[in-house]
Amino acid sequence: AAAALVFDMHNEYAFDDLDSDQGTTVLGLRSLFGVKVQVAALGAGATVRGHTPDFTLELALRDFQTSDISLLAEALNLTDTAPVTLNALDREFGPDWFEKFMALEPGATETYTTESGKTVTEPAANSVAAWSRANNVHEKAAEALHRKLKQIYDKPYVVANPAGDAVSAIVDKLENGRHVILTFGEHDSDLDYLLVSNILTRRIRQHWVQKTEKHKTHNDPAPRPLLIAIEEAHKLLNPRLSGQTAFGIIARELRKYFVTLLVVDQRPSGIDDEVMSQLGTRITGWLGDEDDIRAVLTGLAGRDQLRGMLARLQEKEEVLLLGWGVKMPIPVKSRRYDQQFYDEMRGSSAANRPHRDINMLR
Repeated sequence: AAAALVFDMHNEYAFDDLDSDQGTTVLGLRSLFGVKVQVAALGAGATVRGHTPDFTLELALRDFQTSDISLLAEALNLTDTAPVTLNALDREFGPDWFEKFMALEPGATETYTTESGKTVTEPAANSVAAWSRANNVHEKAAEALHRKLKQIYDKPYVVANPAGDAVSAIVDKLENGRHVILTFGEHDSDLDYLLVSNILTRRIRQHWVQKTEKHKTHNDPAPRPLLIAIEEAHKLLNPRLSGQTAFGIIARELRKYFVTLLVVDQRPSGIDDEVMSQLGTRITGWLGDEDDIRAVLTGLAGRDQLRGMLARLQEKEEVLLLGWGVKMPIPVKSRRYDQQFYDEMRGSSAANRPHRDINMLR
């Protein structure tokens, strides 16, 4: 059976929550499935809505590649000169570029007097400006990048020497059939989401690629199938970023390395058309925006007929199962996430469940 890794940006899936409209408690997946679901949180000592997670994660400075920063150009408001500076840092420092660069002092100077009695002030040896001059990089551009990167460097979950390897902790649980929900807790900004999800997914995918290659080359056991679920997918799979993120790569690989991508989004029109065309199975509710409808139907035959089926869906009651991964489009009445659902998931009502029902989580 496959294992699932869920990036829970808004802390909705792991622990119980209160439905303010109904005044009832909504069970989290940890309550429903027990230790089969492991909850991780960002930062040492982190809690999630007062709950203690199963384990916490920290990112090491060496986990960062310069390409990870390029993905954050919009979130960090980077200038057009940032890629040049990042390339120079990569050449100069290699894997230690982030730690070495942030150790430099912006604006640091040293003053000395020449033999002629003239006072001279110039960048200190450990300054950003001195490094810039030595590497033929624009000083102001380098100092601007240093200021922007401090937003990441100061994150409490970014440390020089973490207590454990974040990826190894997740991989170990996934390979043993546990499902992992990564909750972002108080670190729920777009910057946190883009940064953490891409770095972790890039490294986890690399692990699955290596295991798959050993399986094909040396007949080692195949890796356990992995499902990676992301919310607000347009932030990671828009036309500008999709070709660079680990998620875009996974979408195009079509389970080549036993990894499948599950995207959740309320704005499918924001997802790159090329990525959307690779999504073989799509589940959509009623849509009112023409661009969103066009996006959901990208790459599918019989779009006029499908458009009519979408228009006839009962809002918040039905969804349409479609895509080249299913034999035919099927309208499905969505399940209620209520006590009956809880009981059936726990097995207490399995005998009474109609065999014709299609069970859906959401």
